[in-house]
Amino acid sequence: MPQDSPAPIHLGIIMDGNGRWAKRRALPRTAGHIEGLKALKRVIVEAIAQGIKVVTFYTFSTENWKRSEQEVAYLMHLFVSKLHGELTFYNRHKIRIVARGDIAGLPAQVQDAIAKTEKATEDNDVITAVVAINYGGRDEIARAVNRIQERPITEELITQNMDLPDLPAVDMIVRSANEKRLSNFLLWESAYAELAFYEKLWPDWGAEEIQQVCQEYRQRVRKFGGVE
Repeated sequence: MPQDSPAPIHLGIIMDGNGRWAKRRALPRTAGHIEGLKALKRVIVEAIAQGIKVVTFYTFSTENWKRSEQEVAYLMHLFVSKLHGELTFYNRHKIRIVARGDIAGLPAQVQDAIAKTEKATEDNDVITAVVAINYGGRDEIARAVNRIQERPITEELITQNMDLPDLPAVDMIVRSANEKRLSNFLLWESAYAELAFYEKLWPDWGAEEIQQVCQEYRQRVRKFGGVE
């Protein structure tokens, strides 16, 4: 039986294709990242319209440090300038911003921008936008286990020690740019998540794509290991 819920409560998005979008237009990769930010704003507005309560955006992985020093520096600058710089947009749409990942491993200016943005939006209650930054699923699990220390390890205890244990488990994870892998994203939480992969590059995403995601979600049968 298809889903009764019109939309996932928690949607995870692997935003892929910024570089390819720019390359196809003979533009620098930085232009793709700027357009990707515009797409993110369009997507979150439509997510609100669809009744989605949490969206986790995979913005910078623990593996992305392998990119060129110039591109990494640009991305860090973008986080500093744009994350806190969009407060008017967040507050207008009642978007709460929280971060997950190894935040302590980020440059001090990025950490400061995250802290200020989380504080400034903590009372917004329409949707939670999770910025997965310096994030890796394996790294998150390792950090959770380190928090547990010598206590007996159970699934529940690991869950309680993840970065954002109070958020609902992710219902669906989607990826742009026709790549069909999770790339170390939400490995613990995705045990029973629905997966979908789309050809369109991330900078071209908007309301129509989120509507398509919700329509596909409604057609999925979620049994969580049981029977219909």
